[in-house]
Amino acid sequence: MEEILFCKSGGCTAKLGAGALHHVLSKLEKREDENLIVGFDSSDDAAVYRLSDEIAVVQTLDFFPPMIEDPYLFGQIAATNALSDIYAMGGTVKTALNIVCFPETMDLNILGKILQGGNDKVLEAGGSLAGGHSIHDPEVKYGLSVMGTVHPDHILKNNGCQEGDVLLLTKPLGVGIVCTALRMKAASEHAAEQAIASMTTLNKYAAEIFREYEVHACTDVTGFGFLVHLLEMLDGSYSACVDSSQIPYISECREYIEAFYLTGAAQKNRNHAGNRVEFRRKDPVMEELLFDAQTSGGLLVSVPAKQVGEILGRFHGQGMLCSMVGRIMKKKEKDIYVE
Repeated sequence: MEEILFCKSGGCTAKLGAGALHHVLSKLEKREDENLIVGFDSSDDAAVYRLSDEIAVVQTLDFFPPMIEDPYLFGQIAATNALSDIYAMGGTVKTALNIVCFPETMDLNILGKILQGGNDKVLEAGGSLAGGHSIHDPEVKYGLSVMGTVHPDHILKNNGCQEGDVLLLTKPLGVGIVCTALRMKAASEHAAEQAIASMTTLNKYAAEIFREYEVHACTDVTGFGFLVHLLEMLDGSYSACVDSSQIPYISECREYIEAFYLTGAAQKNRNHAGNRVEFRRKDPVMEELLFDAQTSGGLLVSVPAKQVGEILGRFHGQGMLCSMVGRIMKKKEKDIYVE
């Protein structure tokens, strides 16, 4: 890959920490609006606003610096990541707007490749790219503002899980670690290919399957990592038991973690949530994976246990990943127990 966009904290590793973000947002005044079904107070994936009894608008925005050196792939990844929030809310993508920061001195052909990558993913999602906004900036950043629609009665929130539910995960963990190793020229071609394939796969296809079942809670696993996103799902009302032996991850991450190819974002996630998690067996590699900041990660879904067999059959029948990674329990001393 040609070296043109090197960045110290690309992708979702560039996110502010969950603790810092909550501290700032908690001080903002909230306007009461009965039609604002989902706002920023719930830590959900996107905002949802009811227009009528039959239709609500899902609105999200996401952008970040590059995490790989190929501009076309970076555009695809950034767009896939932004589109994901619509699927995590149970919505359908309609329109997208580009958000671009780009150095005036850089070759515009690079920008063209980034935008082409983004547009290709919007088209794959069935949406229309409708414009955007750009500014000059010393560092490249790209993403989308996306609008989708959903029936007000069919919104998937991230905090509706119920006792006895099973947790399903649809993409492997570890892309943040692989991207770190890639920037240090230590990642293998195989690991890089796995990470890129994961980051450029739309959650549209997983969402289409889940739409046919009873889903109590859904989120996409991104910059706050598996464990912090799971904490948001529990919402202080339940605890969860995570089966670490069933967590899918890019296999070579184990050697990269042991070589200390780690991210500051994962440490922020650990600082924010570590005292709410009990690891029942010593496995520092798995701990790091569960805190690792994901870019364009999979859907984490809480569903009734009786549906799991059929759902897994649907995914595996289409050659798609879906792993049963835990269960929801009554509230205990700790929020999450990792076995």
